[in-house]
Amino acid sequence: MKNTIEQIEKNKVIVIVRGVEKEKLIPMCQAIYDGGLRLIECTYDASGKISDEEIAGNIKMLAEHFEGKMIVGAGTVLTEKQVELTKKAGGKFIISPDTNPDIIKKTKEEELVSIPGALTPSEITQANRSGADFVKIFPMDMMGVKYIKDLKAPLSHVKLLAVGGVTADNMKDYLDAGASGIGIGSGVVNKKLISENNFEEITKLARNYSKNI
Repeated sequence: MKNTIEQIEKNKVIVIVRGVEKEKLIPMCQAIYDGGLRLIECTYDASGKISDEEIAGNIKMLAEHFEGKMIVGAGTVLTEKQVELTKKAGGKFIISPDTNPDIIKKTKEEELVSIPGALTPSEITQANRSGADFVKIFPMDMMGVKYIKDLKAPLSHVKLLAVGGVTADNMKDYLDAGASGIGIGSGVVNKKLISENNFEEITKLARNYSKNI
């Protein structure tokens, strides 16, 4: 767990993978790796259209294929069952859209890195007191860079990740403001490029972010 925390602090950019076909995952993540990014978040499907077991299977596949090269975790984690499935699949971190003390507790019991989502100072403090290793500030695009700076003044002890609206052009602003890292989705996981198997362009998109780390 300590190593995962250190890798998140070092590599800073978590790539959010949502709704990508299974057969595209390995070549897409290889392209992301080639672009210099090392952290992958596979999200569970809150709508239930894709089963938790199928997502956990994808996590397992990526964790095994990229063992020693990339760190794979789970996103949109809303249930304790999903935490258990992620652990069994070899995932290393748990990211949620909300702050749920029960999920944080379960994550820590499973010796995984806990990254709940929050927006207000009260939610951030609750997450931290419940044992979160990082707190995901989401949605970031409605708040802006100054919000991170303002939060870090009284909450300097909390490691914050900025997620939502962070781009290759403004990521350094968020890091300079005090964010420990960022989460990105479509800025790298471009569905059109993936459908065209244009993984060279995916690598270029990833490199736009990695050069700012």
